[in-house]
Amino acid sequence: MQKIMTSTALLFAGALLLSGCAAGGGGAEASAPADPCETIRVEVRDISNGAQNALIAGGDPADVQASLEDYSERVDSLDETGGDDQEVSDALDGLDEAIDDAAEFAATLPADPEAEVDADAVAEHQTAIQDAAAEVGTACGAE
Repeated sequence: MQKIMTSTALLFAGALLLSGCAAGGGGAEASAPADPCETIRVEVRDISNGAQNALIAGGDPADVQASLEDYSERVDSLDETGGDDQEVSDALDGLDEAIDDAAEFAATLPADPEAEVDADAVAEHQTAIQDAAAEVGTACGAE
């Protein structure tokens, strides 16, 4: 069973890396966005990938939870970047909620690294984060 969990973890990690590369992560243009929505899209992509990776990496549940809570705080600070755009603000609230739900889930993970983890539940939280991040992009007018 441990081999299946490890294989699943590697599969998800690989998919996340590829999705980050396909989304155009990195590069000089990503480090200095010109408009507030571009700043939000770049940050949200980073937050989403980081939160999903934190879930799949496992480890000490308290560390995973703390990491997710840090990502949640980053989302909170992004809401100020969006200005008065209510649609963007609502989408950021949705992302924040998805990350908060994942942090609550992380608190229930077993502390024993050999214990079986519900891969479906992890995947559900990752998908919720990814979908919420896509909503932010849509709210900012991303294609």
